[in-house]
Amino acid sequence: MSARASVHDVPARFGSFLAFDFGSKRTGVAVGNRLTRRAAPQGAIRAEGDARWAPLAARIAEWQPDALVVGVPFHPDGAAHDNTRRAQRFARQLRARFQLPVYEVDERYSTTEARASGASDADVDAKAATIILEQFLRGLP
Repeated sequence: MSARASVHDVPARFGSFLAFDFGSKRTGVAVGNRLTRRAAPQGAIRAEGDARWAPLAARIAEWQPDALVVGVPFHPDGAAHDNTRRAQRFARQLRARFQLPVYEVDERYSTTEARASGASDADVDAKAATIILEQFLRGLP
């Protein structure tokens, strides 16, 4: 979530979410819902730059989420870095392109946790998106 929004600002009517673990070459995708507070990996979009928007649009059209969730990485001490700014830019672009609410989640260690769970290199981005989304869902009132 952004610095101005918290899970308590998510309207109760929002039940379904699509989450992204943004990367410059691959973006992991997961889908989940408020009722079960569970998420499921939906693979990764393997595209860079503007080429990623068509596959993202297809996923959004397929799942029809109420809102989107983007993992934003930080250094262990909470400081921002280049990838922090890239993920935040991606979140702003999603909001502008798809006219959906976008919540940013601190995703420190999600990829490390995904690897520790046994996710293969091919599945690690989608597993990280699943971890990000479940963290978000657990925080909802």
